[in-house]
Amino acid sequence: MTQNTSTAVMQRRVEPHDSLDDFPTPPWATRALCEQIDCAGLTVREPAANRGHMVKPLSEYFDSVEASDIHDYGVGYMVQDYLFPYSMETVDWTITNPPFRLAAQFIARALDTSRTGCAVIVRSAFLEGIDRYETLYKSTPPTRFMQFAERVPMVKGKIDPDVASATAYCWLIWEKDKPRQPLEWIPPSRKRLERAEDYL
Repeated sequence: MTQNTSTAVMQRRVEPHDSLDDFPTPPWATRALCEQIDCAGLTVREPAANRGHMVKPLSEYFDSVEASDIHDYGVGYMVQDYLFPYSMETVDWTITNPPFRLAAQFIARALDTSRTGCAVIVRSAFLEGIDRYETLYKSTPPTRFMQFAERVPMVKGKIDPDVASATAYCWLIWEKDKPRQPLEWIPPSRKRLERAEDYL
């Protein structure tokens, strides 16, 4: 019997090493996170801001949003390499959809530059891996693991309300000075949190 290695079945996507990993987050998925954490009056950084699909919903919940990306997508955000070793002011939260191959480094940087915590949306398969376990989870496990009960469709280069997905996503959250919580699910919320203007 031959293993089906299609990217849909294997829950992976193949990107060149120098890829921008341009798979924007549907805004409703960010709202689903913001409804589960304390945002009022706080600051947040989005260091992989892309075209702003996460920045807009963050601004609905947080007092201020600092947005940047390594690539200029033409939407006016600061262009900078988040992982470059320069001095960075702290914010309350860092929330992002990091490039998959750099996610562990993004998390480490976020933990160093965030007062309250950080959250990343990643493929649920990101929980696997000996290297990630040894370098991240073993010493710094997330305090919350929030699995989406419904699929979050992400496609290359755009958000599309009509696309389907075979890939499972979750939010991994590190909240400083908070105890670890058991596995949580984000209940179906797309219909309630999605807005027509998200796709304009």
